[in-house]
Amino acid sequence: MSMQTEQKAPGLGRLRRRVIETAARAGEGHIPSALSVLDILWVLYDRILRVDPLAPLAPERDRFVLSKGHASLGLYVVLAEKGFIPAEALDGFCTYDGILGGHPDCTKVPGVEVSAGSLGHGLPMAVGMALGARISGRPFQVFCLVGDGESNEGSIWEAALLAAHHRLSNLCCIVDYNHSTDRALALGDVAAKFQAFGWSAVTVDGHDHEALHAALNAPPTDKPRCVVANTVKGYGCPPMENQPAWHHRGPTAAELPDLLSAVS
Repeated sequence: MSMQTEQKAPGLGRLRRRVIETAARAGEGHIPSALSVLDILWVLYDRILRVDPLAPLAPERDRFVLSKGHASLGLYVVLAEKGFIPAEALDGFCTYDGILGGHPDCTKVPGVEVSAGSLGHGLPMAVGMALGARISGRPFQVFCLVGDGESNEGSIWEAALLAAHHRLSNLCCIVDYNHSTDRALALGDVAAKFQAFGWSAVTVDGHDHEALHAALNAPPTDKPRCVVANTVKGYGCPPMENQPAWHHRGPTAAELPDLLSAVS
């Protein structure tokens, strides 16, 4: 259970619209990536992570690492919904004096554990956090969300080997498997690959909250855990779903109304 009171899901359509509106105001943003992971982030912050917006640096808190930092808009709207940052901060996304950049900055944003953006670095940092928790005798769990394209990075698999070697049962890696880079390099059965590296692994529907909760809340074993979440890039906004042209840009004023009305 979370340190904070569990909330009823706000109707993620509203948060999806907030992602799109924020990117439109800024004129930039990785909207489809944010929508791909939004369900995962909501389940984590609403039902899994032991975190408190009133004490974001509490020593016993669980740690969450958004390794695919370009999906930051998804994280920001959840942090705002949960009270880590004021909702008005979203209006300053990607502005000179705003705290919310295109990639999250842990020196500016409460609730952000690491400054992310260079792909492949988040899981190695999460391994270090999990190992540090064991050495210091602290009970917190570490969750890290990586992208499938990011998993082409060798550093992901080096970290996976190290985590298995140390049997870091307090570590969970979530793979956002939206298949957006299959045309460049298909990963195939990601769960089987993590299992071959010494992890326990399951594959779930990354937009099914109950399936996500069951996988993320599974009893620990003596191995690190991987949850492969099958997702749709741009999920919940059909005109953006699986459309590479939307990878990084903000909607124009003319496009915005139709996109918002299409959101489910």
